[in-house]
Amino acid sequence: MGGSASKWIVDPTRNPLAKMHYNAVANRLQRYGLRLDDLYDPMYDLDIKEALNRLPKEVVDARNQRLKRAMDLSMKHNYLPEDLQAVQTPYRTYLQPMLSLVKREQAERKALGALPLYQRTLP
Repeated sequence: MGGSASKWIVDPTRNPLAKMHYNAVANRLQRYGLRLDDLYDPMYDLDIKEALNRLPKEVVDARNQRLKRAMDLSMKHNYLPEDLQAVQTPYRTYLQPMLSLVKREQAERKALGALPLYQRTLP
């Protein structure tokens, strides 16, 4: 029973409040030209860092350009022009498939008793 209630709460097709939140997040991301996957920090989670390392260089370069543009716009207290905001795709994912693969590999290594692929170290 708890599972179906929690699914209802976060499903924007069934819950009007979730739909409002979904649209608000999309609007905020479109203002700066970001995608939801751009918000993941590779310094916070090593799985994300590994997933970014496995992605093609063009995808990572596009991500870095979006982040730079967003920081520049934020510092200038501006948003993207309306015509550019209209073509943004904030929920198009590029990191999730690779991230799920990395997490599955980590779980498999843990289940087999192997050492972790990487460990956090202080710089």
